[in-house]
Amino acid sequence: MNSSRWCADVFREDHRRVLASVQNAADLDAARKAFYHYVTERQYEIHFDEPEHSCFEMAVARDCARVLRSVLAGSSDARVGFSVTQALWDLSRGIARPDLSRAFFAEFSHLLHGLNGTPEGIGLDASALGDISGREAALIRSRELDRIWEGIEAAMARYQSGLEPEAMKRRDQRRRRVQEALGATDQQWGDWRWQVRAIIEDSERLAAAVTLREHERAAVERAVGSGQPFGITPYYASLMDDDPESGRDRAVRAQVIPPVSYVDCMAFHGDRRAEAFDFMREADTSPVDLVTRRYPAIAILKPFNTCPQICVYCQRNWEIERAMAPGAMASRADLEKALGWIREHPAIKEVLVTGGDPLAMGDGPLERIMRGVADIPHVELIRIGTRTPVTLPMRITSALARMLGSFREPGVREVCLVTHVEHVSEVTPEFVAAVDRLRRRGLSVYNQLVFTFYVSRRFESAALRRLLRKCGVEPYYTFAPKAKEEMDEYRVPIARIMQEQQEEARLLPGMRRTDAPVYNVPGLGKNHLRAAQNRDVVSILPDGSRVYEFHPWEKNIVERDSYIGQDVPILTYLERLAAIGEDPAEYSSIWYYY
Repeated sequence: MNSSRWCADVFREDHRRVLASVQNAADLDAARKAFYHYVTERQYEIHFDEPEHSCFEMAVARDCARVLRSVLAGSSDARVGFSVTQALWDLSRGIARPDLSRAFFAEFSHLLHGLNGTPEGIGLDASALGDISGREAALIRSRELDRIWEGIEAAMARYQSGLEPEAMKRRDQRRRRVQEALGATDQQWGDWRWQVRAIIEDSERLAAAVTLREHERAAVERAVGSGQPFGITPYYASLMDDDPESGRDRAVRAQVIPPVSYVDCMAFHGDRRAEAFDFMREADTSPVDLVTRRYPAIAILKPFNTCPQICVYCQRNWEIERAMAPGAMASRADLEKALGWIREHPAIKEVLVTGGDPLAMGDGPLERIMRGVADIPHVELIRIGTRTPVTLPMRITSALARMLGSFREPGVREVCLVTHVEHVSEVTPEFVAAVDRLRRRGLSVYNQLVFTFYVSRRFESAALRRLLRKCGVEPYYTFAPKAKEEMDEYRVPIARIMQEQQEEARLLPGMRRTDAPVYNVPGLGKNHLRAAQNRDVVSILPDGSRVYEFHPWEKNIVERDSYIGQDVPILTYLERLAAIGEDPAEYSSIWYYY
């Protein structure tokens, strides 16, 4: 798109005054002031001089003005290394900027439309109430709510859970195929130890059990050939459909079959994975081996450095060597040292036992570790991070549930599990039974959702929250995928997470929408996305990426540097949705979430 076309599309007739003032600016500083004054004046006019605007339009204008003032600031130029003001000034003077993409222009088109009280692509239904009040108004409102819920139900019906009869029949057929490929009896299939022994770790065995597309097989071969960890439990392989082009199992496959871009990135960094992929800077927050601490009252204990299944976007992909790697269990000496360190810090009230997946250990070693943590007087809660209910539900035996429940002491110490279910298709009768065994022993079960591209369609995650609550699992966190180099194909714009929370999760009954959307800030921890004061948009890069300044959670407690992070271009995301059959128009309000 050339400069003149951009001016015609974005700087409409009612923007001509800013063009005139900027075109005559003597230097960049003068141009910055002209833009800044224009933005402020337009916001004032929308709020005080143009009564035709609705409260909604005024709110959008306020938000757009705040973002524009932030990205125009000289401090933003310095922090990001790119000047939005320079780009806009150049365009206003007809100077070509071939570096600016369609996504960049799309961002500013929406910002300026919003600033002028004419947000694009958002159609609000007028209320039918008018001047009606009392019982009549209540009945009309109730009919509106029924209509809204009918739309929600229709949207959720697109996503078939693993509990629906058709899905269970398909899964049973898939299980038979996997058993035949691996030579397993029904008794072996139900034995978690056999499942661990039979983990699929190469493309040949995977292709025998799963219908693979050519690019999936190539990616697995390249990953294994370059020494990258890869592993799928037979049970989880049975969740993949024989007709992958249907897209029903898109989220399942994305969990474990890496895209080529991921494989290439991991291979490029080779033996330098720790330096390249330790996004959360665990090396800088580990006061002693096996322990990570980012908050005053919580510590992470990592006694077992492997899993029965490798998630592609694992936070610790730089640490794990292979599925169920020999020697992954910490030595008793290291474990005692770690427990001793926690014992010496009475501020720590909660210990998250994770890894790797601690439930992949045998009952004996796990019980010793749980006992070691429970014997620390100031520990009030033991949280276990595990994906076994999803990847290996037969591991949650009655004996395991009983053992874990034995460490609960009401009024003194609580024990809970946090699992990671991504999609309704992962919720199977086996998963439900595993959760029920835990709950019957008094153990709470929570879910952490990673909001990847593959679960980001309208009402896709809302359907999961609703189903999880019926299974006794409480939604806990919705994580933005980490901005790691190798994660590009999994990431979604922060705006989409905010849109999902406000327009989809918000419509669910209260106990189904209680999770918190967060962005993990390297070295600092969770940045809560619901709170706008925790972040600012400070720039928009030529490729259309928003750049956020994330403020540390303890900013009002102690002085900490903020974190600058680059997001995913909204236009790129919408184009990816279109490529899988979604209508981008259904997501049009995404531009106005910041």
